[in-house]
Amino acid sequence: MSAWIPAPLRQLGQRLRGAEANHSELLDWFEDKARSRGYQLSDGQRRVIQCMAAQLAQLEQGQPRSLYLYGSVGRGKSWLLDGFFQAVPVEAKLRLHFHDFFARLHQGMHRHRALDDALGATLDELVGDCRVLCFDEFHVHDIGDAMLLTRLFNALFARGVFLLVTSNYAPEGLLPNPLYHERFLPVIRLINSAMEVLEVGGDTDFRSLPANREHQRFTQGHYVWPGDAAQRQALNVPREQPVMLEVNKRPLRALAIDGRRVVLGFDDLCEKATAVIDYLVLAQQYDEWIIDGLDDLAECSLAAQQRFVNLVDVLYDQDRQVTVIGKRPLEESLGGPLADLMRTRSRLGQLHQVAPWHCMA
Repeated sequence: MSAWIPAPLRQLGQRLRGAEANHSELLDWFEDKARSRGYQLSDGQRRVIQCMAAQLAQLEQGQPRSLYLYGSVGRGKSWLLDGFFQAVPVEAKLRLHFHDFFARLHQGMHRHRALDDALGATLDELVGDCRVLCFDEFHVHDIGDAMLLTRLFNALFARGVFLLVTSNYAPEGLLPNPLYHERFLPVIRLINSAMEVLEVGGDTDFRSLPANREHQRFTQGHYVWPGDAAQRQALNVPREQPVMLEVNKRPLRALAIDGRRVVLGFDDLCEKATAVIDYLVLAQQYDEWIIDGLDDLAECSLAAQQRFVNLVDVLYDQDRQVTVIGKRPLEESLGGPLADLMRTRSRLGQLHQVAPWHCMA
């Protein structure tokens, strides 16, 4: 999370200006931070950091080459992105979760649909004169989104924007559905031609390390099953008093609201036609979420599975404290064919597990 990166990186960014920048300074900083948390950088992380330092030096010399970082969940991609973002010695920069940005892009293009260049007008609003744009958790599921991506990337590159993108997938692994993959090849070719593609490898899942949990509200939450009365009382789950919310001009039922705590049913959130932009709006209104009634995702529709993946992504990136009340153990609740469920399993696996025989202190 970006909160892990202290202010001294701004001074580091200033020292990295110019062609004679010491490429080892950024690497030394990351190595020190890793060491303070009890682990060592992987070879893949070191290669990425060295490439980042080279691009930082190029920012003042000319157009640096954009970066696309990919690797398995928990390999430190977001951590690397945050460090780079803080070190960039320019003010016109943005760090965005791709879910958030793309949802707002769709909204803006709908709002400006009467204009000849709805995309350009929307980018003026969203990124303005941004020179450095960092996208975390980039992935594609819908062919409609895929076709828009070609236009988006071309527009950003035409504006001279430097992109740093993280993803769990190599470019060739995006939108693997054979029905659509052929139509997505122009985006893959654009990424490979316009960006330096780097794998962040290693055997350590950094999300699982205790030192990292201390800095996140998300990981202070719980996964509880089967959600009996004693467990609910121990967790101080508000008594059910349904309330109808209006989210983006559509109704959504909440099971209970207590200040900035909200209890929402899995079915209401994921089996109905909710969207990422709805989760983003709710995440601004509520700091603590209780998601009640998760069963086996494998028995849900693919649309519901994808909504749950998106929901967890938003809550993780917004760093909201989350408690999930399931009907069975976590490892039996996250079945399903979606590749993105690997990321969801990793993130929910960081929650404190409360089984029937556990007593809450």
